[in-house]
Amino acid sequence: MPVNILMPALSPTMEKGNLAKWLKKEGDQIKTGDVIAEIETDKATMEYEAIEDGTLAKIVVPEGTNDVPVNQLIAVLAQEGEDVKAAAAAAAKSGPAAKAPSAVETKPKPAPPTVATPMEARAPPPAPTPQRPGSGEAARSNGRGLGDGAGARIFASPLARRLAKEAGIEIGRIEGSGPHGRIIARDVTAAREGRGLWTPPGAPAAPGAAPMIAPAMSDQQVRALYEDGSYEVVPHDGMRRTIAARLTASVQTIPHFYLTVDCDIGKLLDAREEINAVAPKDKNGRPAYKLSVNDFAIKALALALQRVPDANVSWTEAGMLKHKHSDVGVAVAMPNGLITPIIRSAESKSLSVISNEMRELAVRARTRKLKPHEYQGGTTAVSNLGMYGIKDFTAVINPPHATILAVGTGEERAVVHNGKIEAAHMMSVTLSCDHRAVDGALGAELIGAFKALMENPVMMLV
Repeated sequence: MPVNILMPALSPTMEKGNLAKWLKKEGDQIKTGDVIAEIETDKATMEYEAIEDGTLAKIVVPEGTNDVPVNQLIAVLAQEGEDVKAAAAAAAKSGPAAKAPSAVETKPKPAPPTVATPMEARAPPPAPTPQRPGSGEAARSNGRGLGDGAGARIFASPLARRLAKEAGIEIGRIEGSGPHGRIIARDVTAAREGRGLWTPPGAPAAPGAAPMIAPAMSDQQVRALYEDGSYEVVPHDGMRRTIAARLTASVQTIPHFYLTVDCDIGKLLDAREEINAVAPKDKNGRPAYKLSVNDFAIKALALALQRVPDANVSWTEAGMLKHKHSDVGVAVAMPNGLITPIIRSAESKSLSVISNEMRELAVRARTRKLKPHEYQGGTTAVSNLGMYGIKDFTAVINPPHATILAVGTGEERAVVHNGKIEAAHMMSVTLSCDHRAVDGALGAELIGAFKALMENPVMMLV
């Protein structure tokens, strides 16, 4: 039976994607794990890996096609022993606009409503019996394995297995959304964010639906306030729509509160200058690293979260996710939006490693070359507008984070020290907190730990 290749959901927020390029042509042999296409999302350009062996029988959606809905049929793969021409002919009948059934949705269509008798109305339907993935009927229906017990075979792509291993997630606990329930890369990404994990019987139920977003002014209402011809309509791209949806939901569903402190960064600037001055150089005279104030901020926030581990959390309805490492996202401006690549385990990395890693991530972010695991997840974030001369500001929390640090510019200010007015290099920072996960005193403890590290940078080296 031919395998339908569908437009993948490469991120939790993706609804449509652009089919940038086909890397295989019709008639090519495909192996599991082969990169067959490049997909442009609202955040990046990513490679699409095959999850089945076979022959590419028909390309339904040509390269260069924009706004292809998730789960729409884009190609057909003939499996070994199948008639390639017959598979291609079947795909041709459906046409490029045909939407194939989603591999995720396997529920039968609901039966037509019937009028219940009083006895029927009082009798609730029997509750389904939970089954462990890979056992009995559950295994046969979702394609994840045959037999029962821990020895059941789990069907997953090589990339998914590698990502799950790197994330420390047991592959058998991940719900697959690929063909026949196969576990693919996006399922591991969802699992890292606390979604799509199989829950044993007796565990808390999944959280309910998110609160509805209040309606905004309609396009017609907004345009009616301005004269015709006095404005130009610039259509939103996918990134801008995603930013608007996520941050609107953040403000409306997360109870924010803000804590601001001033940090004396005189010692930090001296240390930065001295460290940069002695940085080794290559044969072309380029230094091995060049530290910025932002690198110190990333490291200080990562260490502060280790000192105040109760603040290194993410809120879920079932319980708090208490993170072991400080994975710090850093806001990077790019054309028409922003993205937050993540420095993983920043608490254990040196300032020079953080600096070089951040520089490399920023370059690839601006060219939309980041991979999903490089910008999804994380435990907190830093947003720095100091280079624009902004003294202080508040940042919107990026779920599933519980905090975000807004960093202002460093400047000389008059301060009182031992009863005397002196000049000092000061920097204002504001911590936004999710009050569901971080209370006021806990947030104050976290930003206090950050301030202590910034004012005594030698503490970051021990």
